[in-house]
Amino acid sequence: MSAKHVLSLSTLYPNTVNPRFGTFVARSLEALAKRGAAHGDWRVSMVNPIGLPPIALGRYRALSQLDEVSEEGGVTVHRPRFTLIPAVGARRNASAIAKAALPLIERIHAETPIDVLDAQFFFPDGPAAAWIARKIGVPLSLKARGSDITYWGGFDFAREQMLEAAECADGILAVSAALAGEMAEIGMPRDKIRVHYTGLDRDRFRPLEHTQLRAQISKELEFDLPANAPMLTCVGALIERKGQDIAIAALAQIPGARLVLVGKGDDETHLRDLASDLALAERVHFAGSLDHDLLPLILSASDVMVLPTMNEGLANAWVEALACGTPVVTCDVGGARELITNNTAGRLVERSPEAVAAGVNEVLNNPPMRQAVAAMAERFNWETNALELAAHYDGLVG
Repeated sequence: MSAKHVLSLSTLYPNTVNPRFGTFVARSLEALAKRGAAHGDWRVSMVNPIGLPPIALGRYRALSQLDEVSEEGGVTVHRPRFTLIPAVGARRNASAIAKAALPLIERIHAETPIDVLDAQFFFPDGPAAAWIARKIGVPLSLKARGSDITYWGGFDFAREQMLEAAECADGILAVSAALAGEMAEIGMPRDKIRVHYTGLDRDRFRPLEHTQLRAQISKELEFDLPANAPMLTCVGALIERKGQDIAIAALAQIPGARLVLVGKGDDETHLRDLASDLALAERVHFAGSLDHDLLPLILSASDVMVLPTMNEGLANAWVEALACGTPVVTCDVGGARELITNNTAGRLVERSPEAVAAGVNEVLNNPPMRQAVAAMAERFNWETNALELAAHYDGLVG
């Protein structure tokens, strides 16, 4: 029997211009493709729509030059273009994506029949995929990851589009039980939703016991990391809801600590100014987007991963930190309570500098064994993720 074919639609997917954008989507589908190659069950195609404004300048120019089709990690990736109106065009993005992707998907379907159409992010991908699935008459799977529900669900037009897509879906995935509950609260059918936890590269994210690790990181980042100073790392886009400003302010109450911010975003100038205003600039390092090989080194060298986030589905950074043996101090949002189940894993705190500082100081004053912390993330791996994803798709085709 020939392998079944899932075509996934995702605006959230890495490319050569934004190599860190949606890597967890790519790793999940690559793991499914790898499993499919070994077991003959599912083959994977990806349609990654690229939004471009009418005049592609700046970063959009580089995006406009991406190959329209490529083979990446065992997945055939197609990149059709759709017209994007930056900042104000969100209401029409789903329909623009659907109209741009439909001819391509119809052609793929004619060549290699699609058994399941899948969207890896609920908005705008979900409504677009729902419209296309109806057009070509195939089962529909949708996945929610966090901000697609917690952010976009706050806009009437987006919530209405997502609820309609959810009604059309044959199956829905959520990255945490908490997110599944939030989806049901806004009106999505709970009986269609199952939890599908993220995976993890266990070879890469593990405790790295190296006596010179701190010195190596200090040299790599060109940032002073004294051997006796607590090292805190915050991993996430530099945007307001991630709470890096709270982490910076908390430093004033954590004696001698250094904070490494991993990520890029629109909040960077504000955060730099804040660190300077609080006379903490010498203790805060902006590392930008890092190669995935360097991130496990930084997490392993850290005493605490701190993320005072406003909302999440289930942050990949939480899982990656735990797998490296680094306890997490974060807020009781999304699936955090599904990971931070005891003091070995870290602390759940209020979203304030005082509470974050208190949580970090508790961990620093009674640090858990790194191997015990890493054990808290043992269930996360891409093989299990792919196995569960294959079973989910199997259930949609009977």
